[in-house]
Amino acid sequence: MQLVVARIGRAHGIKGEVTVEVRTDEPELRLGPGAVLLTDPSSTGPLTIETGRVHSGRLLLRFEGVRDRTAAEALRNTLLIAEVDPTEMPEEEDEYYDHQLIDLDVVLADGTGIGRITEISHLPSQDLFIVERPDGTELMIPFVGEIVTEIDLEEQRAVIDPPPGLIDDRAEIASSREDGAGPSEESGEERA
Repeated sequence: MQLVVARIGRAHGIKGEVTVEVRTDEPELRLGPGAVLLTDPSSTGPLTIETGRVHSGRLLLRFEGVRDRTAAEALRNTLLIAEVDPTEMPEEEDEYYDHQLIDLDVVLADGTGIGRITEISHLPSQDLFIVERPDGTELMIPFVGEIVTEIDLEEQRAVIDPPPGLIDDRAEIASSREDGAGPSEESGEERA
């Protein structure tokens, strides 16, 4: 299975290094020296990583055969693609690769079907499942333990326990005032 692991950005310096936008949770595994990566467009690859280093919070890579700024700049916007065994699992327990989650059925604890995961959106604060409902509408489900209670790869399903209003429009409205209490009743003072 092929997975996009990075996108090449601008050239850095004059010796062929490039910045990369990392698109994997395991850059040390996928983008280490010696890794051979396919490319999109395919005419620019395959590329073999010669060196890698972090500079000012950005990953810089140098590829074999790319020795100057002009050659590095020619790689700009190229996607780097790793060949991954589809049965491979992340090192940490309760972690998953995107391709393992795509197409899982999303169900409530009682088995009620909600839809199917069509995309994973990686945001700075959390990841979201983009879920297509049977009627074609989409839902966004935060991929957090309080909501996604179980991922069952064998059964191909994700079990969720959504808070009110997440999957329907019947949200519970909480109010600090009791029903019927108006401003004059709360103050307890008479008005002249």
